[in-house]
Amino acid sequence: MAERTQDPKGAEDAPEVRIGHGPGRLLLSLYAVFTVAALSRSIVQLSTKYHEAPLAYVLSGVAGVVYAVITYALWRGGEAARKVALVCCSAELIGVLTVGTLTVVDSSAFPDATVWSDFGVGYVFLPLALPVAGLLWLRRAAREAGQQQPQRTGTES
Repeated sequence: MAERTQDPKGAEDAPEVRIGHGPGRLLLSLYAVFTVAALSRSIVQLSTKYHEAPLAYVLSGVAGVVYAVITYALWRGGEAARKVALVCCSAELIGVLTVGTLTVVDSSAFPDATVWSDFGVGYVFLPLALPVAGLLWLRRAAREAGQQQPQRTGTES
């Protein structure tokens, strides 16, 4: 059940979108692990061997930042956080599909692997599955919150 929030004037607001609870808690945990994995990997790569594959290492860093934003949004909850997570999951899916396709078509473009290389094969394809699961969960959470909004009648002011 979604909680309701009140604004400072006492008027009841729309129900809170609880995206980090239930199945969202598993997504939150997975994104937190991926944040640490991608960011720590890219920090080490960027600081020790940047010259070998700068694009790959920067993309791993970008993936880590996207994962961090999604993690925070899932933890924070609410409609605004849901929208941020929706945008980030969409960007993540586009990134995975783009980088995955490029690494399959022209492997020489990426001399070293990124988190998203070969559609996330180095991470058991979770980088491909996570944004899909995230988008489905965010859609469901919005639908559930929308169903719990109070029905308004014409007699209310």
